[in-house]
Formats: sequence, structure tokens, C-alpha cells
Amino acid sequence: MEGFPILTIMMLVPLAGAILCLFSGAAAARFIALGATLATFVLGVMLWVNYEIGGAQWQFQESYDLFAGFSYALGIDGISLMLIMLSVFLMPVCILASWESIQKRVGEYMSAFLFMEVLMIGTFAAQDLFLFYIFFEAGLIPMYLIIGVWGGDNRIYASYKFFLYTLFGSVLMLIAMFWMVATAGTSDIPTLMQFQFADGAQTWLWLAFFASFAVKVPMWPFHTWLPDAHVQAPTAGSVILAGVLLKLGGYGFIRFSLPMLPDASADFAWFVFILSMVAVIYTSLVALVQQDMKKLIAYSSVAHMAIVTVGLFSFNVQGLEGAMLIMLSHGLVSGALFLCVGVIYDRLHTREIERYGGLSINMPYYAIFFLLFTMASIGLPGTSGFVGEFLSLAGIYQTSSLVALICTTGIILGAAYMLYLYRRVAFGVQKNADAAAMADIRPREWAMMVPIAAVVLWMGIYPESFLAPMRADIAALDAQIMAAAPASDANLDAGVSREASANAIEFEGEGDH
Repeated sequence: MEGFPILTIMMLVPLAGAILCLFSGAAAARFIALGATLATFVLGVMLWVNYEIGGAQWQFQESYDLFAGFSYALGIDGISLMLIMLSVFLMPVCILASWESIQKRVGEYMSAFLFMEVLMIGTFAAQDLFLFYIFFEAGLIPMYLIIGVWGGDNRIYASYKFFLYTLFGSVLMLIAMFWMVATAGTSDIPTLMQFQFADGAQTWLWLAFFASFAVKVPMWPFHTWLPDAHVQAPTAGSVILAGVLLKLGGYGFIRFSLPMLPDASADFAWFVFILSMVAVIYTSLVALVQQDMKKLIAYSSVAHMAIVTVGLFSFNVQGLEGAMLIMLSHGLVSGALFLCVGVIYDRLHTREIERYGGLSINMPYYAIFFLLFTMASIGLPGTSGFVGEFLSLAGIYQTSSLVALICTTGIILGAAYMLYLYRRVAFGVQKNADAAAMADIRPREWAMMVPIAAVVLWMGIYPESFLAPMRADIAALDAQIMAAAPASDANLDAGVSREASANAIEFEGEGDH
């Protein structure tokens, strides 16, 4: 595929579909959107099949100079590849999830989703700093519209809160980008990843990037926009928000903070650990008392993404690999859980947990899918959730056993709130006749659930197929940041042992003398 601009074509296909949807009726717009997302997914499969594992770090590169200091430069490594695949995999599912639930302004709705797919692919493929910023920030617009136009009763408040939170942090990031380009003399991301910025400058640059990425993840205490956005967004909006948009923050840490600012990343590692530990415990406890299913899953997302941030800043291969696998798994599992909520919301039009109960009696297939995704969220071995959490905790354990212990406690709390949710929805006495009369999942819903379930099990049983494309890039990143790694429990123990040995040798020498 040398010379074939597949990344550009992957963006042009949904862009063309978005334009067509604007001028089409509701029925036609649905089929155009589904066709465009399926075609983009096929192109994504071609991208994965033709990606050369062990080859050049940056592949499928395209570069066209537009004007001074700005170029249309695309290219991917294994990390970008996996996140692009996550994006194009979930998009057809989102279109199917909206097939019947969205009845007003269908063309504009489908167009917004297709335009968002363009921006997500562009964000993960951009190799120019300002091109990345444009894609990164423009992704706010379609999600803002999806929440604000097609959301719930309090959608205006939620959409403004989402927009303002994410925009504020990104303004600081843009200022930092201008300074970096002026200092390094280039806006090329691969070049900037190898550039050595001064230690004093790294601190301020890191804080500026952190202001943007921490909101996107979101990290505690910058997470308060997320529950409101999830509750008010339509089902497909929640799927893509949790599945892909939250991963932009983690991707930013991997692509910018760690390789470009390694010394500052090491200096602030414990700051990230503290915020992440609070998030794991606090948001898990908050999730445990929720009565709205969407809010519970939203708070669980904050807790899971906190495991991602501790893995990223553990400064070792296991932590980085685990963080990437959690991002992929969380994108699938949280999206699937929001789909499970959407399935019964479409029938009963309520998300209150107490309105359900005993659904395994009249909806057995639904209960099976819901159970699988619940167990994957908990991290049951054999599902995608286990592999990432195990690697991430193994990585952070090498840096700090205390952080690993607290994060593991959060996983136990995660099992508590997810099993509590499942028991109240699927088991027990059927208290409400309308819930007891609901039909099991339909063919369209099978088409949504089966692919995600298959990939969740695939990743849990054979994670190597997802790790292999990323392994060389993660190893290269680890080698680059290792010199700046923060002091760990192991390092401290080794230092104490070396000092004790030296003192013992000196003492023995004095005794001999």
C-alpha cells in the first residue's frame, strides 16, 4: 500500500457521508451513515492487515506543506493504529443504536456522528502539532451538538459544561504549543518527541498540557462534567464519549507529556498518582450509591481511567502496555454497558435502577450480554478487562506497592457496584409489570452486541494480537523516558541495600585494620 493515502481516504469517506446526510431524508440518512461507517471500518481492517509489525515506527505517512509553519502531515504507529481501530469499530454500532431512538433531525444527527469520526481519525493520525490541535478541539463541536440538540431534559446545561471545561484547558495547551514550535523550530510531532526541552520550561509546558488532558481523561477533580454529559447524551453519544473521546487524554499523555517532557513527567508522577488514587476510591464509592444506571457507569469510567493514568506514569513497559489495553478494553466495555442501558431505556424510558428487576426471566439473552460486559468491567480473567488491569497494576507495583494496593482496592469496589447493579436489574423479584413485559433483544440489537462481545473475549483470551502492533512503540517510549523515571520502591530498596553493603564492607575493613 506504499503511496496509497489510506488515512486521508478513511477521513474522506465519512466526510462525504456527513455531507450527503445533511441533504437526505431520515431513512436515507440512516443507510448512508451506516454504509459510510462500515466502509471506513473495512478500510481500518486493511490498515491493520497492512501494518508492518517490527517495521518503521511511523507508517502510512502523508505530508503536504500548506503554509509557513503548518503542514497536512499524517502517519501512524502501533498506538495510533489501535485507537483508530477502536474508533472505526464503534461507529457502526453507534449508528445502529440510533436507528429507532432518534426521530428528529435524523440527517443532522447522522452527519454529526460522521463528522466526529473524521475528527477522531485525524486526531490519532496527525503528525503536525497544529493539525493535531485542530482535530483535537474540533471534536468538541459535534459532541456538543449531539448532547445539546438530541439529549435529555437538562441537555443545555450539560452541553455547555462539557464544552467550557474542555475548551479552557485546551487554550493553555495551545499557548504551550506555540512556545514549543518557536523553541524547536518545527511543528513536526515525531521531531518534537526527540527534542530536549530545558528542565525549567518542561515544568510549565507539562502543566499546560495537563490542563487539557486531565479534563479529557477525565481525572479527579476535573471529572464533574462527565456524569452530566453521559446522563443527558443519547445512548450512541454516551457510547462514543466513553469509548473514544475519553481516550484522547490518555493518548495526549503518551504522545506529548511523556516523550516530549520526560523530566517534568517524572517530577509530577506522584501528583498524578495521588489524584488517581483519590479518583479510584472516591468515584467508586459514589458509583455505589447511584440510582441512575448511566451515572453509575459514568463514575465507573472515572475510576477505570484512573488506573490508566497510574499505568502511564509508572515509567515501565508493563504499566504502559496495561494502560493501552485498559483504554481499548474500557472503550469496548463501557460502550457496551451504555448500549445495555439504552436497550431497556428504549422500552421503558427510564434509567432508574429500582424500576427494573428480574429481567433475566423475560430477557434472558439480554441478561447474558449484560453479565458478560459486567464481568469484563470487573476484570474477570478471560475478558478484556483483566489483561489491562493486571499489566497496569504489575507496572505500578514496580514503582510503588502502596499505589498498587490502593488501586487494587478500587477494583474490589468496582466489583461491588457492578455486581450490585446487575443483581438489582437482572435478578430478584419482578416488581413492575411493564418491566416484566419487555421483549428480549431484537435482531438490530444482536448486531450491536455480538461484535463487541466477540472482541471483548478475543482480547481477554489472546491479547497478543492487540499488543503486538504496539509493543515496539511502547518499548521505544519506555527506553526514552527510563532515564527520567521517578524513584520507586524497588529503587529505594536497592539503594538501601547498596548503602548497607558499603557500610558493612567499610566496617569490616576498619576491624581488620
